[in-house]
Amino acid sequence: MSFLAIEWNPSIGIDLGFFVVRWYSLMFICAFLLGIYLMKKIYVEDKISPEKVDPLFMYTFISMLIGMRLGDVFFYSWDYYQNHLLEIFLPIKESTNSSLFGFIKGWKFTGFTGFASHGAAIGIPIALYFYAKKHLQKPWLFILDRLAIVVALAGFFIRFGNFFNSEIYGKETGSNFGVIFKAAGETTARHPTQLYEAISYLALFFVLWNIYWKTTKKQQTGYLFGVFMVVLWSLRFFIEFLKEPQVDGREDWIFNALNTGQILSIPLVLIGAWLMLRTSSDTAK
Repeated sequence: MSFLAIEWNPSIGIDLGFFVVRWYSLMFICAFLLGIYLMKKIYVEDKISPEKVDPLFMYTFISMLIGMRLGDVFFYSWDYYQNHLLEIFLPIKESTNSSLFGFIKGWKFTGFTGFASHGAAIGIPIALYFYAKKHLQKPWLFILDRLAIVVALAGFFIRFGNFFNSEIYGKETGSNFGVIFKAAGETTARHPTQLYEAISYLALFFVLWNIYWKTTKKQQTGYLFGVFMVVLWSLRFFIEFLKEPQVDGREDWIFNALNTGQILSIPLVLIGAWLMLRTSSDTAK
């Protein structure tokens, strides 16, 4: 085996004896705790009570989960869920050979198995409209500008968690370069697209963080959010070319060249470009 290929077969998490903390869950927790800390620093800079960060993350967390879930249902898996509506809202699936809780036959507990980040891109801004109106009395784009900074960092942790889970990996590299995801049963080197995205999102975080603290662009309402949208969804668009479809339905190609995720990324990039190019520089005070 060439030294260029890494065999990846990590443990599922940290075994505490009575409970296993899964790596993905740990990354998710790190993302939220660090996000809360950084948002409080931003709120202090903006002369807003740090106590208002707590409801912000409740709005964000709930809308993210709902948005990601419905995004998978309607963007990728509607052919299945239109005939299994109950499974949209409950973490169960029909199964003739199983029983739920040992006595409800025909169902099994599976957890929610489908999420799509494009759904979160819709759900979170909608929720933050109501948060900004109720808790801040600030323009909608004011909070989107600031939350975009920590969301970019959260993306780094979440994609790193995907790497630990050996999921959302890329196509075969056709060479000895890459990662062999042994935990997923792979035997050939593949593109570690989770790491490509994670590193890209970390770089985006540092760019946005520096723009906020070292320039006056934060006074141009919507600019930071525009940078976030353009860069993040452009990265997703190009990295999708290297990804292996992980769920049935996500490999449905459109226009013979682009997949569903890439098509959904295009309007988000255009919205971001419009926000960046706006000539107004309204101060969010």
